[in-house]
Amino acid sequence: MFKNIEEMIKFVQEEKVEVIDFKVVDMKGRWHRLTITSQKLDKSVMEKGIGFDGSSYGFLTVEKSDMVMIPDPASCFLDEYKEHKTIVCIADIYQIDGNNLIRFEDDPRYIAEKTESFMRDNNLADECLLGPEFEFFVLDHVSYKNTNQHMEVKLDSAQANWNSSDDSYKNIGYTVPHHGGYHVDSPWDASYEFRTAVSLASERANIPIKYHHSENGGPGQVEIEVNFAGIKEMADRTMKIKNILNLTAFKMRKSVTFMPKPFVDECGNGMHVHIQLKNKNEWIMYDKKGYAELSDIAHYAIGGILKHAKAITAITNPSTNSYKRLVPGYEAPVTIGYATANRSAVIRIPGYTIQEDEKRFELRSPDATANPYLAYSAIMMAAFDGIKNKIHPNDIGFKPYDFNLYTLSPEEQKKVKTLPTTLMEAAKELEKDYEFLLQGNVFSKNIINNHLKRIKEEYLLVNKMPHPIEFEMYYSL
Repeated sequence: MFKNIEEMIKFVQEEKVEVIDFKVVDMKGRWHRLTITSQKLDKSVMEKGIGFDGSSYGFLTVEKSDMVMIPDPASCFLDEYKEHKTIVCIADIYQIDGNNLIRFEDDPRYIAEKTESFMRDNNLADECLLGPEFEFFVLDHVSYKNTNQHMEVKLDSAQANWNSSDDSYKNIGYTVPHHGGYHVDSPWDASYEFRTAVSLASERANIPIKYHHSENGGPGQVEIEVNFAGIKEMADRTMKIKNILNLTAFKMRKSVTFMPKPFVDECGNGMHVHIQLKNKNEWIMYDKKGYAELSDIAHYAIGGILKHAKAITAITNPSTNSYKRLVPGYEAPVTIGYATANRSAVIRIPGYTIQEDEKRFELRSPDATANPYLAYSAIMMAAFDGIKNKIHPNDIGFKPYDFNLYTLSPEEQKKVKTLPTTLMEAAKELEKDYEFLLQGNVFSKNIINNHLKRIKEEYLLVNKMPHPIEFEMYYSL
């Protein structure tokens, strides 16, 4: 929004902004907030920063936890949901080194910056453009309880098919059938006005929206797709749009979830990531003679991602719930491979991309429980490893899968490689394959270890919990 602090201060004064919210992302990908009034805004705040406890964000041990946040004026946007006129500004994390401040190497936002620098420093490309599709459910009720003697979750959506028989009120019958939500029109599409409000607010926050629509999941699943942007910029936009979604939902008394699998028998929520590369202002992923009109560079990028697919899943799908989505039959890709216009493969090359400036491929396995800075960086470090080492997918056993991978026979299934089936399995794959992330000091061994520690703890916590269906299956044995 601003080129420098002087421009920001001038805007705050002229537009009578009252409050500045500084946002810092933690390890899990959740924003934390520190607020000042506009009277406290001066160059020293933006240059010297504000101290905070890094251990509370999951970064450092308590005895080494003093850190400093320095806001980035370019990331600012107006928060139109606050009573007092407020600007949000994303901050970078710094460490104290004697009398100096140095960038904290494990700041997720810095990792995204380092990924882009690695790309340019190694002459792999000079621009990486990402275009994620955000799938989520818009619900009208969520309640849950987990105690030693009571485990319960209740979800509801006004448009869900189970409400068609509810006669406790004047029911007018506009419900959506099971698996029947794809591109439904009003009045069945109950969250249309909500999504439109989010899209318009996002564009006012400088996040161009490609489109929004209802998705397959009948009880309120929807999708918003944003225009392409660089790795760090797209991670910033991801944090912003999730924030706008939650604030709009709260205002309209709705609830939003990016959980990959909130409903057992509906399609899950993915975050398909479309990838394009440019060099010297030229599109470098197009070759009319290549498979699906993709260039060798595009194939090498695909090869790198497929080679490291199991490892990066621990970062792009970091929740126990992620692996309830990654099962056959619900449009979620589980087979490590690539193909044209095939939604059952981990990497899909859209069949409708026929022009040089639109040629791309999409990674379909990630979900939005991931920290976007870490997820986008891990994906692209795998792709860059493929380009750097010319890893063609055909040379490592991944020929195009131009058929439905969900309908393979048991014998055929044994011949293909699949993604991890649990979070613990994904963690073990990352433990075996992480060197590509350390290139150029983009990721540190420390942040990989911290991430592994966290996801293992979450897996073990969930794994020891009794599940209600276990009472149905085993209680009376």
